[in-house]
This record gives sequence, C-alpha cells and structure tokens, in this order.
Amino acid sequence: MNNKFFGKSYLTVDQIEKEDILYLFEKVDEMKKLVESKGGNDELKGKVLAALFYEPSSRTFSSFLSAMQRLGGGIIPMHGMSYSSVAKGESLRDTVKTFSCFVDILVIRNPEVGSAQEAAKYATVPVINAGDGTGEHPTQALQDVYTIKSHFSDIATLTVGMVGDLKNGRTVHSLTKMILKFGVKKFVWVSPKILMMPQEIRERVEKSGGETVEVENHNDVIGDLDVMYDTRVQKERFTDLAEYERLKLAYIITPDVMKKAKKNMIVMHPLPRVGEIAYEVDRDPRAVYLTEQMENGMYVRMALLKLILSQ
Repeated sequence: MNNKFFGKSYLTVDQIEKEDILYLFEKVDEMKKLVESKGGNDELKGKVLAALFYEPSSRTFSSFLSAMQRLGGGIIPMHGMSYSSVAKGESLRDTVKTFSCFVDILVIRNPEVGSAQEAAKYATVPVINAGDGTGEHPTQALQDVYTIKSHFSDIATLTVGMVGDLKNGRTVHSLTKMILKFGVKKFVWVSPKILMMPQEIRERVEKSGGETVEVENHNDVIGDLDVMYDTRVQKERFTDLAEYERLKLAYIITPDVMKKAKKNMIVMHPLPRVGEIAYEVDRDPRAVYLTEQMENGMYVRMALLKLILSQ
C-alpha cells in the first residue's frame, strides 16, 4: 500500500479511511518491536518537530517528544506559550509561519475549535492536530482504536460505552468517528443531560446505521459493555464553576461497579482522571488506561511521524 500520510497534515479523523488506519497500525507494530528491542533508531535524524501547546498537556506533549527522539529527530518544545511571542499578542498565523521556517513538522494544541485547520492554512510544513478545544483529538483516536483492536479481533461486533463529559470531550468525538469506520454499530452514552453527546455526533452514528442508547446511570448498562471509555468532567470548559462541582463526580468507577461488568470488558480513559475512577480499579486486569493505552500513544505517534516525514 502507498504511504498516503507522506508530507500531509493530520487534522481530523475524517481525512483517513479504514485501510489507511490499518496501514498505520502495521507501522505501530513495527515501532513497538523497535522500542522493545533497541529503544529506537535514527530514521528521522535531521528532522525537527515543534510542539506548540497553547493548553496544558502531559501525555500527548510528552509522547510526541519521546516519539520524535526515539526516531532520532530533534524537538522544539513550547508548552503553555507564556514565554513565547504569543504572550506579546502574536497571532496563530504568525507563530505558525515563524516555526515553519525552523522545523519539518508542527504539532499544535489550541483551545479554539478549528485552530489546527487554521494553522495548516499558513504552515509550510505538515501540521498534526494534538487537540483543538472541544473539537477533535485525532491522534488519541488512533491509539484508542489500536488498543481496542489488540483485545478484540472483530471490533464491529462490540458495544462501546462512553461515560462522563461527552459534550466537551474531544476524545470521545474523535473515537466515535473513527470506530464507525470499522463498522461499530452499538453505542451506549452515559452522561448528565447537560453533558450529552453533541447532535452532530449522534447524527453521524444514525446515518451509518448505528444504534445509540443514552442513559444517566452507568450502573444500569455496564454489564452490556465490551469497552467502557471513561472521561473526566472538564473544568476548563465550564463558565459556572458551581455547575462543575455538582457534576465532576457524577460517575465513579469502583471495584463494586466493576463486579457488574463482563470478564473481558476493558476500561479506558484518555487521562488525566480527577476522581472518576477509583485507584483500586487500577489493579483490575481489565483496566488498560495506565498501561497499554498510554504506552500505545507513543508507538502510534512514532508511526505517524515516520509516515509523514519519510517515504
């Protein structure tokens, strides 16, 4: 298969098809074996990545930097942008144009929906969307689907549950769009009414022939799920902090809750968590959020960087 990623930006899951994803996953397998056997190589020696993160990030930021360095590339890490010219009022357009002069690829996280697409208009190098507000997180979707596929041979038959802040959670938006490409039809969405999945995502599932069940109590449905994707209530998206405090721990996954789940169900979380999964659940073999899901993020980003930057 031809490398359709080469020289291209990766801004949304809508721009890639199932065959592209599976091709990338083959490279993810290679990256995993490479790290386990040698720690890395010099395939991207001479290439430089700039990480322009206008919002806080631990995992995505660090995994991109680690991915680039394990392939021999260089990095310019800009985390928070408070010590850059952005603090002086520089526009996204000018920032992108400036860093395009120094590097071979830009990775951008910005609180504005559509910011990555805007950046790509002015960049002269490929741009990767590392999260644009409540919009999308397309690299997270890749690592999530890769993780799910490592547990289930036919993910089209799965019932996928998503719990928490589904309105503001860009991870669940991107994940839903991506697993629809693999034929998943059954979705269970658990959230307070104020944090329900956006209408656009609901309509996309319906148009694909999928079925959605929306409930407010995870205890009522956890036994039906093959995948439970938990998310935090996002404080940074609330203007009314009293409302956030009321909702932040609406759903807590505890060992008692897990007793109701299937033996082969997996629990996922994009992290950070802020109390919605009890620490005791970490010991459950079905909990993959702090182990393989996290680790897969680095392998996925290694594969993506390799495909974009080398033919």
